[in-house]
Amino acid sequence: MGEQIPECVILMVIQTGRFGQLTIDSDEIIELPQGLIGMPSLTRFCLVDSGDETLILWLQSLDRPEISIPVLEPKIFKPDYIVRLSGAELRELKLVNLTEAAVFTLLTIPEDVSQMSANIKAPIVVNLKTRMARQVVLQENDYSIKHLMFKELRAHLLTIEANKGQSVTVEKSTLASTVVIGSIPGSQSIRSLQLG
Repeated sequence: MGEQIPECVILMVIQTGRFGQLTIDSDEIIELPQGLIGMPSLTRFCLVDSGDETLILWLQSLDRPEISIPVLEPKIFKPDYIVRLSGAELRELKLVNLTEAAVFTLLTIPEDVSQMSANIKAPIVVNLKTRMARQVVLQENDYSIKHLMFKELRAHLLTIEANKGQSVTVEKSTLASTVVIGSIPGSQSIRSLQLG
């Protein structure tokens, strides 16, 4: 009988500064060929769910395991958020179907979490099929690099908990796990500049 080949292949085990040891499978790696703004040499990442039920994920660098950046789907705190991509950005991302992409904003979480902000001016767009990503700078003048959003996130979490019939408790957990990119739902916030 033929030997079964696993769907995903373990590519690496890294020791991170925030989550300890993580095992990274091939279907969890995000490639950012241009890196992030200010960090162009960091081109390989994975998403980590810290298990704390805040909806915040962490963009974990595979090039420098001590670096992890909190990220969040912007529709959670800004329902009218739209990302308009140019033809060049769509081609670079190899994005044919706009619903096969996810959008994440980078978060800044200060000691006073009520001052938490999101960079909605320069989100990260991930092609969920190819796992290619790019940080794009949007042309909308009303989008800020420090959009305060703690109240909106908290309200969203309270709504989720109310629907579950539980009280909100945000606890640190050691059950961090990497996220399979293909399991992320596509974003409804992406538009093409050509199509409007």
